[in-house]
Amino acid sequence: MKRTNIVLLLLVLLMACNGPKKITTADQPAAADLVRFGKLYGSVYMQRAAEYRALCFQAYNIARLRLDNILITTSTKPRAIITDIDETVLDNSADEVHRDMRNKPFDPVEWNKWTSMAAADTVPGAVSFLTYAASKNVEVFYITNRDEKDRAGTLQNLQKYNFPNADNAHLIVRQNTSVKEARRQQVMADHDVVLLLGDNLGDFSALFDKKTYDERLTSVEQSAAQFGNRFIVLPNPIYGDWENALYQYKQLTPAQKDSAVKKWVKDY
Repeated sequence: MKRTNIVLLLLVLLMACNGPKKITTADQPAAADLVRFGKLYGSVYMQRAAEYRALCFQAYNIARLRLDNILITTSTKPRAIITDIDETVLDNSADEVHRDMRNKPFDPVEWNKWTSMAAADTVPGAVSFLTYAASKNVEVFYITNRDEKDRAGTLQNLQKYNFPNADNAHLIVRQNTSVKEARRQQVMADHDVVLLLGDNLGDFSALFDKKTYDERLTSVEQSAAQFGNRFIVLPNPIYGDWENALYQYKQLTPAQKDSAVKKWVKDY
């Protein structure tokens, strides 16, 4: 008898003797761990799922098609693209895994340590597309909610992968607010911004800033024609305002987050 068959037979006999094991409360993760485990699974998806890479390539392929169509037309201003950084051009899932495996919440000090390492990988398709855009004389502006303490590490990380326009003039970090509208308008004053790239709706328009769950859905419906046209969205299953909206933008404990998530999920 093959070894595989012997192992299967032993497993069947063991189950017959002991009966099926019932899942008890003790076998389930603590309530406060459920959100953390969800984030960990999201990180695994980003790191290991071929489907994640496919979605990113799809987004950047659409961006290239749109850019080619736009460049046929004329403009009175120099053309530009505005892009977010985190989970749009740089992949920070390794930092998320590092925290989740150690049961640590987000910490700005620890985040700065991560950005200073300049160790983030690239989001699939990002370098290729932005390099192509730059070859067509389209400037790239990086509007990010990283702050001044993160600037040096961020530039080092972007330059390591030869991202175009990876300099102080094109890196616009957060100053007093995470809302990006004023920074976008700063670029738009002198440039024809043809595309906006991001993983969070707030990367595209003030229409989406700090809105409730229902308001976000309504705004997406109203802006449906913009997605895949002027707005290019990258997938991020780990964090963002989609999650904050579920918490009503409140600072909650892990247990409170778990309770909030349970109120929003659908069951049958």
